[in-house]
Amino acid sequence: MNAAIPADITCADDYARRAQALLPPAVSAYIDGGNGDNQCLRANRDAFAAWSIWPRVLQRHAQGSTQLSLFGQHLCHPILLAPLARHGLVHAEAEVATAQAARATGTVMVASTQSSLSLETIAAELAGTGWFQLYLQPRRDDTLALVRRAEAAGFCALVLTLDAPVQMASREAMRAGPAWPAGEIVANLAQQSLPARRELDADASLIFQGAMADAPDWDDVAWLRRATRLPILAKGALHPDDAARLVALGVDGLIVSNHGGRALASAPATLTVLPAIRARVGAAVPVLLDGGIRSGSDAFKAIALGADAVLVGRPQLHALAVAGARGVAHLLKLLRDEFEVTMALAGCFNLADIGRHTLLERTNRC
Repeated sequence: MNAAIPADITCADDYARRAQALLPPAVSAYIDGGNGDNQCLRANRDAFAAWSIWPRVLQRHAQGSTQLSLFGQHLCHPILLAPLARHGLVHAEAEVATAQAARATGTVMVASTQSSLSLETIAAELAGTGWFQLYLQPRRDDTLALVRRAEAAGFCALVLTLDAPVQMASREAMRAGPAWPAGEIVANLAQQSLPARRELDADASLIFQGAMADAPDWDDVAWLRRATRLPILAKGALHPDDAARLVALGVDGLIVSNHGGRALASAPATLTVLPAIRARVGAAVPVLLDGGIRSGSDAFKAIALGADAVLVGRPQLHALAVAGARGVAHLLKLLRDEFEVTMALAGCFNLADIGRHTLLERTNRC
């Protein structure tokens, strides 16, 4: 069920435009919205616009390469697919189609706990190349069951999401209404029994005494580290102190993320905090970034400011909606081509050549 790629698709934003015309308004609002007034969502994009890239001339690039290794996996390029819930909202083949695109383009797909299809179904398509995104469940036994399933299915790493123990939808999404039927349970959690309903006093907070009562804490991270031998990437730490503490607890890598602007409405852009996190944890810890990546030059800027690789979120669902697996693969090819052109014009032969010296803040004068 892969549609032809429309002739006017030349970049990620073109896929976003096409997808908005195809999808029901409630689904579009859910995918494209952030939190509240979307301040953080806008900040992610604005942060990339604040930097220019120094061009260099008279450089030969016959031996240029975008290859890298992450946690023992050889990757053709540093543009990965971020975890996103419910791919079935936009395409009948759901995460299977996205996984096919990831394999075809030599990158990593991070499968979500809240996927439309089971983690086993997705893993079978990824054939030992995927990572599994994990939400810590209120009961540790339920979390451990997900971890053991991910291990058995052949996922190579766990991506532990920490930044959204409680969320509010964007105002557009609230106005548009639900994007899926009330009470629908995602495939990976269908076998879990629901926790007992928490009875609250009349003056209790639905947030503090309700949703946050079962939120994970530092002990849960330490417990998870003891529970699995898979590499763990902690996703969502924006403060350098939190990043350093996670590394001290034994996580193997970090993903600098603000949940695509879906968590704290006034959180800083991921690109803004990236240099401070890199400086705090040092060069040896793999640090990835998501949030606002829409072009190859965005990926270049993130790597220049300290990321080892980047993850693309919403654009993969836009491409999936428009053209299925073929669309996601085409999106990744567009991003990689843009990235390689940017490297070549910036005088960078490989990823190690990309650094802060390749950027110029737009507020500065030459």
